[in-house]
Amino acid sequence: MAKVYGYCRCSTDETKQDVNRQVRELKEMGADAVFDEYVSGMKEKKEKLQMLLNIIQPGDTLAVTEVSRLTRSTKQLCEMIDIVKEKHIKLVIKNSLTIDCTNGELDPMTKAFLQIAGVFGELERDIISARVKSGIKNAKAKGKKVGRPRMTTSKEIKRSEMVKEYYELYQDGRISKKHAAECLKVSRPTLDMYFKIIEAEQEQGA
Repeated sequence: MAKVYGYCRCSTDETKQDVNRQVRELKEMGADAVFDEYVSGMKEKKEKLQMLLNIIQPGDTLAVTEVSRLTRSTKQLCEMIDIVKEKHIKLVIKNSLTIDCTNGELDPMTKAFLQIAGVFGELERDIISARVKSGIKNAKAKGKKVGRPRMTTSKEIKRSEMVKEYYELYQDGRISKKHAAECLKVSRPTLDMYFKIIEAEQEQGA
C-alpha cells in the first residue's frame, strides 16, 4: 500500500513551534510519517530529507507545506523533481503544486513547468555568478583588495580562520548570519563581504 511521507524543515534561527505547525498540516495532508530537521534551506545536503528519499518507494508520496521547506533554490528544486521522476513517486506541495510521476510519465503541463523551471534555474546561477564577478570588479575599481587577505599578523591570521569556520557553520545551517556576525563582532554588511570573498575564491578555484 502506498504511503505518504511528510517533510518539514526550519532554519536554525526559527522557532520549534513552526515545525509543530508544519507537522500538524502534513498530518492533515495524510502523512503516515513525518521527517523534520533544523537546517538551512540553501544547504544541499539535508540528512533527514536524504533519509526519507532512501526509504520512499515507487507509488509513495512526498508532501511538504511550502516549496521553501524543501529548498530555496530553483536549481535544487529541479534536482528534486528529477528524483521524483526517477523514483516514480508523487510530490505534493500544499496549495501549490502536485507532480505525479507514479506511472513514470508526466502530463504536458508538468513537462512545460519542468522546462521553464530548468531555464530559470540556469538563469539564477548565471545571475549569481555575474553579481559576484561584478562585485569583485567594482571593488578593484575602487582600490579595494579582493581575495585572500594578506597574513601579516597573528591577529589577521586568526580572524581569517575564524571567518572561514563561521562560513562553514553557516553553510551547514548550524548558525544564522546574525549569530555569525555577533560572534565575529562585525556588522552584517562586513560579514556579507567576508562571505562573498570566500565564495569568490571558491569559484575561482573550482
